[in-house]
Amino acid sequence: MSRFDGKIVVITGGNSGIGLAAARESEAEGAQVVVAGRDATTLESAAKSLGKKALTVKADVTKTSDLDHLFAAVREKFGRIDVLFVNAGGAKVASVADTTEELFDEISDTNLRGAYFTAQKAIPLLSDEGAVIFTTSYFDEVGMAGTSVVSATKAAVRSLTRTLASELLPRKIRVNAISPGVITTPIFGRLGVPKEVAEEIGKSLQEKIPFKRFGGPEEVAKAVAFLASSDASYITGIELAVDGGLTHL
Repeated sequence: MSRFDGKIVVITGGNSGIGLAAARESEAEGAQVVVAGRDATTLESAAKSLGKKALTVKADVTKTSDLDHLFAAVREKFGRIDVLFVNAGGAKVASVADTTEELFDEISDTNLRGAYFTAQKAIPLLSDEGAVIFTTSYFDEVGMAGTSVVSATKAAVRSLTRTLASELLPRKIRVNAISPGVITTPIFGRLGVPKEVAEEIGKSLQEKIPFKRFGGPEEVAKAVAFLASSDASYITGIELAVDGGLTHL
């Protein structure tokens, strides 16, 4: 018997990268997967790569009306959520001096506001003894120049993980966070800087990683599956680093 047989797994930002890898991993372990994403093209591609039973919903987590639509669809089709992976996020680099209000709002709306209200609106559908996993980042552990807004929002999500874990204890719902290091996902190419600058950032980071390589989305997905499963039945409130030792060695 697979770990997620009969389970309903909902993933935001599931149309590419870590989210899509987590959807595939969940399906492989028997789950019925619901994937949400705001880009119609990548969402369609994700749907084709998943099983026929997968439900895909176009939803922008920065819009509460879209979140209402997502969870209404889940309620109508399944009536509950066993695992919620709050994964949708964004990253752009800029110094504090160069960060505009528009950039601040864009990243904050996705990473913090989106994560907060995704979790809030899912609470009525969460099964007792279910699991919630947030995606944070190694940025919340380091002081890397140019990442002030991303780092601050991910640190806030780390704090939210603890608070929500405490609030959902009476229902035995475990709440944890996964903290990816440098992972080969599309987000790495959307940092808001020229391609050559992004490549230089990548080379510099690779030298700092003890494993001397980037991680794969599938490696993060397996850690997500662990936290979501009964194998982690005595774990709540933690942030699990999947970063090749970057923040610990």
